[in-house]
Amino acid sequence: MLKNKSVYLLSLGVALGGVIGVSGSVFAERATAPASVAVDSETLPLEDLKTFTEIFGRIKQDYVEPVSDKKLLEDAVRGMLSGLDPHSAYLVAEEYQELKEGTTGQFGGLGIEVTMENGFIKVVSPIDDTPAQRAGIKTGDLIIRLDDKPVKGMTLADAVKIMRGEAGSKILLTVVREGSEAPLKIALVRDIIKAKSVKSKMLDKNYGYVRVSSFQSGTGESLKEALAGLKKENGGTLKGLVLDLRNNPGGVLNAAVDVSDAFLRNGLIVYTKGRIPNSEMRFNAAPDDLIDDAPMVVLINAGSASASEIVAGALQDSKRAIIMGEKSFGKGSVQTILPTSNGSAVKLTTARYYTPSGRSIQAEGIEPDVVLAQMKLESVEKSDFKPVKESDLSNHLQNNKEKAIAKDAETKEKDASDAKDYALNQALTLLKGISILKR
Repeated sequence: MLKNKSVYLLSLGVALGGVIGVSGSVFAERATAPASVAVDSETLPLEDLKTFTEIFGRIKQDYVEPVSDKKLLEDAVRGMLSGLDPHSAYLVAEEYQELKEGTTGQFGGLGIEVTMENGFIKVVSPIDDTPAQRAGIKTGDLIIRLDDKPVKGMTLADAVKIMRGEAGSKILLTVVREGSEAPLKIALVRDIIKAKSVKSKMLDKNYGYVRVSSFQSGTGESLKEALAGLKKENGGTLKGLVLDLRNNPGGVLNAAVDVSDAFLRNGLIVYTKGRIPNSEMRFNAAPDDLIDDAPMVVLINAGSASASEIVAGALQDSKRAIIMGEKSFGKGSVQTILPTSNGSAVKLTTARYYTPSGRSIQAEGIEPDVVLAQMKLESVEKSDFKPVKESDLSNHLQNNKEKAIAKDAETKEKDASDAKDYALNQALTLLKGISILKR
């Protein structure tokens, strides 16, 4: 389907399970055949080309082991692209196929979204309900060894090949984590990753919750179904919604537009700018809002990247939602997949994307409207001491609703003890406050 076409990509790194270009992918296609590049002979750096051929010859002649011309040239291309920025890369046919398959939301591996940092593999975020998440891999972890092999010196693609494998096979990751005195050894069992990108539930009466863990080709439709289900469960309307984009590394550009559009009635969602004309795109909202202008809180953190930042930026600029949490990752560039004649592809950064107000997210991220520290709620242990209340006094006046209120208080206390997500509780509290003010 993608042969001889360029593919727009919001790329962050590699999903350890098969997606090359974390946030992934595809894909506003542009029907352009791979073009031969016309280069003015007067601008060719002849001395540098001479140096290249000299080094090439030295390797062929003097290296301790024979090396094929194909490998040397392929490595040269990889180095040329990796030297541009962290997201440009050369994809051999196998890697290119993995990238296309990754946008369907099903692939084999561990379920970690990663990038490269100082020669080590840095975890952007674990995917929900995968071996990585269940084993306790966290955003910000640095992977330094894969089984007995050091990561230092490997390319990102080489590391991914080691971490990929058949479902049921094991791998041992050595991880450096901030706050831990010594490296952690974490054993994982590979599995088929079926990433469900949208999950939803009612947080409380009238208040819904939608978690988008990645942006896949079907995320927009899944979101519509989730919102319809929440509204039906709550009698047809919602008083507020929490949209959770924490640890969402991004994904398909069109899916980010669809999710933003679900809550906007008009206006610009996102636009891109690059050096070439067809790298410039603009996306506008259709005149509908699936939750009828109900207040929204969007949760983000340092693991929210790329397409997540597009959604957060669009809703923030349009004043449609309150953005709460931590500053986001800051991945604001667009990659284009350029197929080559040998079945491989070049992933090349061709544009930056901008929020409706003209903000570039690149290396800046989205600043939340309400900043929250990383905290976890814990219930206070029960004490034998109980404060004296009116109801404890002898001969206190009875209230006809007393029993019902006591029962309701017990239910709320139980719900509170179960909810340990600090940011989510803050979001729900804010929504309830907005609802009270509106009343």
